Amino acid sequence: MNFAREGIPFILIALALAAAGYAAALARRSWWLWLLAFVLTLLVLWVAYFFRDPERTGERGPALVISPADGRVIEIVEVDEPAFLQGRAIRISVFMNVFNVHVNRYPVSGRVAYVHYNPGKFLNAAAEKASLENEQSSVGIQTPTHRVLFRQIAGLVARRIVTYSRAGDEAEQGARMGLIRFGSRVDVFVPVGSTIHAKLGDKPVAGTTVLAVLPQ
Repeated sequence: MNFAREGIPFILIALALAAAGYAAALARRSWWLWLLAFVLTLLVLWVAYFFRDPERTGERGPALVISPADGRVIEIVEVDEPAFLQGRAIRISVFMNVFNVHVNRYPVSGRVAYVHYNPGKFLNAAAEKASLENEQSSVGIQTPTHRVLFRQIAGLVARRIVTYSRAGDEAEQGARMGLIRFGSRVDVFVPVGSTIHAKLGDKPVAGTTVLAVLPQ
């Protein structure tokens, strides 16, 4: 099992705490210290599970828009997107809970033409206004024929968005581009006229599930 590089310090800290718990339990022969050590072992397992980074494969193609995140589709709506698409767009919102893989991936291939970080609030990521008011990082990809924007949005628990993308980078569909720590959300904006495959309640898999097909 691979782990996200940003999670390694957290895993090591959890391991150190668990080791200290077992050392104290052995030295003092105390049942409650053994219990504490067991709880800390569960913490190690959960932290490692949270930062897991499995390999992903799936359908690829210049017209396909692949899910950038694991989670659940909570909204599909037509909106104005003035920052990068500069017009009407269809927004597909995927909500990630604390049990989902939190590594995010490029939904399309192309050139990174827009990167913007916006500090903000930490509202429930599933709420409608979270897309506008929460801390977020937006990445716009220029494909050979279209523009696609996706946005990492922090939630109630999330306090750190990691985005590897820099303007001018080459984006490869399905490749890792960052992660969000703990519960959060990713919005994908595609041009109006795209064929939407996602449905409300769907549980897409990052780098694998096709959310939409761009207009031909």
